[in-house]
Amino acid sequence: MKKFQYLWENLKGSFWFVPTLILFVSLIASIGFISLDSYINFSPSGILNYLFSGSPQSARSILSIIAGAMIGVAGTVFSITLVALTLASNQFGSRLLRNFMYDRINQIVLGTYVSTFVYCLVVLNSVMDNEQNQFVPVFAVFVAILLALINMILLIYFIHHISMSIQSDKVISDISNSMTRTIRKLFPDKYEESSEHMEFDLDELREQYKHTLQIESTQNGYIESIDYNHLLAIAKKQDLTINISYRAGDFVVKGIHIIEIYSNNKADDDITQKINNAIIIGNVRTPLQDAEFAIHQMVEIAIRALSPGINDPYTAIACIDNLSSVLCYLAKAKFPSKYRHDDDKTLRLIIHNFTYSSMLDAAFNQIRQFSGGSPSVVIRLMEALITIDQLLKLKKNKKAIRKHAEMVYNLAKQSFPESHDLKDLEGRYRNLIE
Repeated sequence: MKKFQYLWENLKGSFWFVPTLILFVSLIASIGFISLDSYINFSPSGILNYLFSGSPQSARSILSIIAGAMIGVAGTVFSITLVALTLASNQFGSRLLRNFMYDRINQIVLGTYVSTFVYCLVVLNSVMDNEQNQFVPVFAVFVAILLALINMILLIYFIHHISMSIQSDKVISDISNSMTRTIRKLFPDKYEESSEHMEFDLDELREQYKHTLQIESTQNGYIESIDYNHLLAIAKKQDLTINISYRAGDFVVKGIHIIEIYSNNKADDDITQKINNAIIIGNVRTPLQDAEFAIHQMVEIAIRALSPGINDPYTAIACIDNLSSVLCYLAKAKFPSKYRHDDDKTLRLIIHNFTYSSMLDAAFNQIRQFSGGSPSVVIRLMEALITIDQLLKLKKNKKAIRKHAEMVYNLAKQSFPESHDLKDLEGRYRNLIE
């Protein structure tokens, strides 16, 4: 099931899928309206003569003009999109191009212009004007005129949309929304006092089984998805315990041990093949199960904003604000246990799960490392840690916050040229640790 979900996510993220879908719809629509015109012998009269084409020559002229205009504007739309992608890549990093590829407006506009061109070609081919037969698809030509009007409106909106989509505030907002959706999907439950998980001794667990088998990675790449439900079903059926050493987003090298199987009966090649099939390894990271994917996108914008060539602390501060919002949600969220049991309460899976500490490191480590020359960004980092600390309940998470606060304070002592700035940050630091 995870493979189908993975393929569907990749299909939705491709730039060609929606335009191709619209193209097929336009083909079906053109055949449908031509068929309608062939069944209904409609002759416009009166004021309808201004809306519906009556002669084959006028129908051909209208369709030819619309088709030529649409394919020309489609080239313009494609060029504008490429320019926007180039600007976005230079300003925010090439990894953010995925967000622009996912943009439905860009896909719909390009697909609509190409499909209108194809629609006009099909309808134009059906126009007949000879001694034996004369056929003018009146309704089909009228729909072509409507499509041309709609496309003009789409062009105006597209220019507005593309100019807005490459602004830093809009990019940060879009990534923040994507990050929030991903985090809420992966961590939907709230933390409860009773949700603490019992720990297992791995050495004692191995001694309970006769055989230990290590499974190697079959290729280089990033783990994009792991079907835990499928692995749980395999482990229960074969009476195994499976220890997964990596998680979605980790890079693995071909031949490295990624899974350990503990069993009383020696696992055969068929079982190992099924287990390998439950793990999807690809060339790039994806947000399907990788909770840190969108966080790293936000961090990349902040780091680029802090680079000497750009030096834009306001963008970095906006990124910190959005990251702190997600971390505040995670402070009240329940992190899934790394131990998965079957219906009989038998331990079947041990997974390498995300922790609050790892999410905190992913969000703030690199920003702190690049913010040495910007006191305002360092102070905002400390303010974000103070805000997050107020919502944390677990001592181990509070300890992680204090570790980051100490690192931010040490950075300030080393890099702040102004003593008053350092005194201001020190006061915030003391309030946090006391």
